[in-house]
Amino acid sequence: MRKTKFKNEKTELEKLNFRFNVISVIVYVIAVVILVRLFDLQIINGQEYREDSDTRLSRESTIEAARGSILDRSGNRLVSTDMSFSLEMYKTKVDDEQLNHSILLMTNILEKNGDSYLDTFPISIEPFEYHFSSDEELAQWKTKYKIPEAASAEEAFYLMRDKYKIKTDDIHDIRRILAIRYGITTKGYSTTKSIEISSEISRNSAVQLQERSEELTGVNIVIEPIRKYHVGNLASHILGYMGRISKPDQDELAANGDDYKYEADDKIGKTGIEKVFEEYLRGEDGTKQIDMSVDGAITGEYTAKEAIGGSDVVLTIDSNLQSKVEDMLEANINKIRAGGFSEQSDAKGGAVVVTNVNTGEILAMASYPDYEPGLFYNGISNEKYNEYNNSSLHPLWNRCIQNPYAPGSTFKMITAIAALESGVVSTSERINDSGPYYTSDPNYHPACWYYNTYKRGHGPLNVTGAIEKSCNYFFYEVSTRMGIDNLEKYARYFGLGQKTGIELYNEKAGTLACRSVTDSKGRSWGIGDTLSASIGQSYNDFTPVQMAKYISMVANGGHKIDLSIIKSVIHSDGTQVPESEIKQFTSQKLGIGESSGEDLQINPETIQTVLEGMKSVTTDEGGTAYSFFSDFDIMVGGKTGSAETSTKDVNAWFVGFAPFDKPEIAVVVVVENGKHGSYTAEVVREVIAEYFGMNMQYVQEDMAAENETEQIH
Repeated sequence: MRKTKFKNEKTELEKLNFRFNVISVIVYVIAVVILVRLFDLQIINGQEYREDSDTRLSRESTIEAARGSILDRSGNRLVSTDMSFSLEMYKTKVDDEQLNHSILLMTNILEKNGDSYLDTFPISIEPFEYHFSSDEELAQWKTKYKIPEAASAEEAFYLMRDKYKIKTDDIHDIRRILAIRYGITTKGYSTTKSIEISSEISRNSAVQLQERSEELTGVNIVIEPIRKYHVGNLASHILGYMGRISKPDQDELAANGDDYKYEADDKIGKTGIEKVFEEYLRGEDGTKQIDMSVDGAITGEYTAKEAIGGSDVVLTIDSNLQSKVEDMLEANINKIRAGGFSEQSDAKGGAVVVTNVNTGEILAMASYPDYEPGLFYNGISNEKYNEYNNSSLHPLWNRCIQNPYAPGSTFKMITAIAALESGVVSTSERINDSGPYYTSDPNYHPACWYYNTYKRGHGPLNVTGAIEKSCNYFFYEVSTRMGIDNLEKYARYFGLGQKTGIELYNEKAGTLACRSVTDSKGRSWGIGDTLSASIGQSYNDFTPVQMAKYISMVANGGHKIDLSIIKSVIHSDGTQVPESEIKQFTSQKLGIGESSGEDLQINPETIQTVLEGMKSVTTDEGGTAYSFFSDFDIMVGGKTGSAETSTKDVNAWFVGFAPFDKPEIAVVVVVENGKHGSYTAEVVREVIAEYFGMNMQYVQEDMAAENETEQIH
């Protein structure tokens, strides 16, 4: 038994020894292989590998993602990304003579093809002159570059030539080389960090530079995306503009939880859709590996990470209608200024909003004056920026969402609806406008505009007639009966005094006249406040886009809608972003909360009564806009409004919808200091005509008549 146990133990020991010996042999073999390889690398071929290493540099370059396009509802590109050639330069291990030769060759090619390049050198030639903003700045520059204090511009020029060891005597060639040498000194570059020499160079320059790449040290041609605005000033306040990222931009992105890594020279959306949808539009950059020899020649390159293009944002606007709206608004303002109606007025800016009354889609939205977004992309000039920024007309403001205005008589449909729904007046009751309206205050008796003009009242009017004649007396009476709280309730239901939630920054909520406003001012609400509020004055101030929502809801039967300017967002792979995701994104981005106000059920008879009043404004001879629509082929419901401002200007409003029997669109127009609401009615007429294709019909009829005349002759 003991012998058997001993024998088994001996067998196990022999197995362990065998395994140990095998492992030892393997380790020795690996060690020998490594030693042989090291001997080969360092002794046999060491010199060759060292020389090869010294002549190769590897750099990582960013492949910029193509930014997504912004399109109209029909797919027409309003803003897109084109690919362009740019020229960048890396630091290389070459002497000054070779570097200067390379720069001169490069700048000559660029100039020959009309391409500009980096040039911040502060001395010009023919004549020699310094270019500094102050003597102090010049003195600091001389100290930095060790230029004698008394040196002239010409002397400093040649001292800088000697500093950079430029051998040529041609002052133009010296100036070209100095432009780049000075630029790369002040801006800085390295073997791994390039400096941009020229952007958006021509294809001819790119080809010629590529052909002579062996003579160009550290020069690399980059294909990069650039933003292209296809439509000039069209929809500028909607589209917005781009610019170089700033510290406040980075802070805002961080505050919104956006941790995307931007470079210092990156451009981002600053306003409009470009800003709101930056996270979708920007895409994701890729990386490219570039191999260069120490003298700057590219020896190879490959893509390490593909760039992913940004998403396309499709708007609800129709670019053709938008163009017509902008043209008509500008023409109308100019006509008012020129006295094209019954009187002349210094009309200033204005706004138009066109909506689909059933879906809430914004079909056009114009603010005048406008601006050119494309100027900002490559760095707008100080002169042009100051022109925009310092103008008293504020062309950078989007009046549709940023400027609240008193609505004047265009508010009266709210007062009528509130009065009918509150039961203080019926559809058939007539209220007699006999002149001044007497209140409990013996010193306060306002009168209708009609009395102030003609010294007599409108006489007995029902709701429909009061809207047609825009009778202040009628609305004074019904608002007195129902009180301000009922009026406030219905105004809030129609979205007044609160943001609409349109997908743009800086929308203003405006102000709805109510008790809380006077409470905040430390006084009680009075009867005069109610009367003034009932005709769209007092503290009432609403943006045109709020007014468009209100008129759309009146036209669609009193049903709530959400206004939107975004139709869809489509990723670069063709997939569509879910609507719920877009809504959640914009709500968080813009801080949009739920709209306030009760969810009211409005009697269809109430709405129809008000609509009939709006129809009579355009179809009855006594209507305030009858002259503009009497021969129009489409029946329109509308309302004029003239609202006095604190500066005694009178803003002109017209709100309307069409067709009357089955409403599709609502149009809201306001012109600052336009004097009379009827003066803006022609804008609504032309916009409706464009939407329903009537203008094209008229053009075709005119062409047919001309052809017939030619055949007769």
